[in-house]
Amino acid sequence: MSELRFHRGTYDEAAIDEAIRTFAPHAKIEKIDEVDAWLLRIEANKPKLQRRIVGELGNYALGMTIHLAGAKAANEEASEAATPEA
Repeated sequence: MSELRFHRGTYDEAAIDEAIRTFAPHAKIEKIDEVDAWLLRIEANKPKLQRRIVGELGNYALGMTIHLAGAKAANEEASEAATPEA
């Protein structure tokens, strides 16, 4: 079993949840809420793939966090552009 810790100030929880859903067919994943982070305990279905799954899940969560931040920023820009100035 491996553990990954995702700091709340860096990662988006929706990105963590998406990573869990994506990798659930390949591993048993337990999410634990901590004060300053989300802790994932990961056990690959195939032990020889443990290291790869843990690494890929971490990369996926980071990529999704970046993607969601970009989408959120784009939505805010669109909202500001659509709001008439007084």
